[in-house]
Amino acid sequence: MRAAVIYEHGGPGSIKYETHFPDPVPGPHDVVVRVRATSLNYHDLFTRRGMPGIKVPMPCIMGIDFAGEIVELGSAVRDWKIGERVLIDPVDWVTNGGLIGEMWHGGLAEFCKLPTHHLLRLPDDVAYADAACLPVAYGTALRMMYTIGRVKAGEKVLILGASGGVGTCCVQLAKLAGCEVIACASSDTKLERLKQLGADHILDYTRHKLTDWVYERFGKPRRRQFTNGVDVVVNFTGGDTWVPSLRILHRQGKLLTCGATAGFDPKEDIRYIWTFELQVLGSNGWMREDVEQLFELVRGRKLKPVIDRTFALDHVNEAFGALENREVFGKVVVLP
Repeated sequence: MRAAVIYEHGGPGSIKYETHFPDPVPGPHDVVVRVRATSLNYHDLFTRRGMPGIKVPMPCIMGIDFAGEIVELGSAVRDWKIGERVLIDPVDWVTNGGLIGEMWHGGLAEFCKLPTHHLLRLPDDVAYADAACLPVAYGTALRMMYTIGRVKAGEKVLILGASGGVGTCCVQLAKLAGCEVIACASSDTKLERLKQLGADHILDYTRHKLTDWVYERFGKPRRRQFTNGVDVVVNFTGGDTWVPSLRILHRQGKLLTCGATAGFDPKEDIRYIWTFELQVLGSNGWMREDVEQLFELVRGRKLKPVIDRTFALDHVNEAFGALENREVFGKVVVLP
C-alpha cells in the first residue's frame, strides 16, 4: 500500500512516501479501514520531531485523526460490516494500548488496521474530511468550551490562537452559545477570516498589547466590580500570554486551557487569581460523548469544520510544512 512513513525522528522533509509498504493484516478483533481523509495536528509534528520520554516504535505511520470505511474484518468481529463508514477515535479507552498514529500505525496511509473499540459509526451526512477534523481539535474545543467551561449567552469570550484548528472551533462554539467573541490572530488575512466566521471583535496581538487593548475597549477590571474586562479567556498557548490573560478577566472570570503551545511553565502571578476570585479550568482532550455531540452539531449544520486546504498523500511533507510554518487557517487534511 501507499504510506507516509518515518524511520527515525527528524525535521521538515523527513517523512518518506512509499508505494509498497506492507498491507495491514487484521487480528481476530481488528478491522482494516480504507482511509479516506486524515487531518493533521500539532501532535503529529511532535511525533515526527520526537518527544522527551516517549519512545515511538519505528517505522511509524503518523496521523491520529482519520475517517474511512471498513474493507476487511477479523475472524471474531461480529458487530461491524464491510462497507461501514467509520471515524477513528485514536485514544484507547479500553486497554490503554497507546495512541493510534503514534504507538500504532495511523491514518497517513491507504489502509489502517484497528481494534474495533477505536471505531465510531460515521453518519452518512457527515463528509469524511469534516469527520477527520473532529476528535483531536474539535473534541478538545467542545470539551473545553461546553463540558468544562460552560460558556453561556452574553459572555465576552476572548480566544487566543483563534485561527488554528482548536481556535476556529472555539469561535464557532462561542457564537453558537450566544457569546460576544474576541478573536486573536497574527495577520490581517486570518483576522478577516475570523470576522467571516462570526467574531465580533478581532485583535492582532503582534501590533497591540493584549491588556491595553482590552482595557481601552472593555474597561480595566476592579476588585469590587463584576464588570469591565472579559468574562472568559481561552488560552491554550501559555508562555508570555498567561499573566496578561489573568489581568483582563473581571472578578470571578474564567480562564480555560487545554494546552501550552508557547510554553508550559510561564511566569505566574497568583495575586490575580485570589484577588479577583478567578477560575482557572483545565480541559484534557475529549471523551466519546463529546465526539457524538459534534456529530449532531455538524449534521444540524450548526458547526462546520474549517479546512484550509487538502493535500495528496505524496505531498505529505508539504502538508506538514504548511502546519509547521503556521500558514493555515483551520485544519490541514491529507487525502490518501
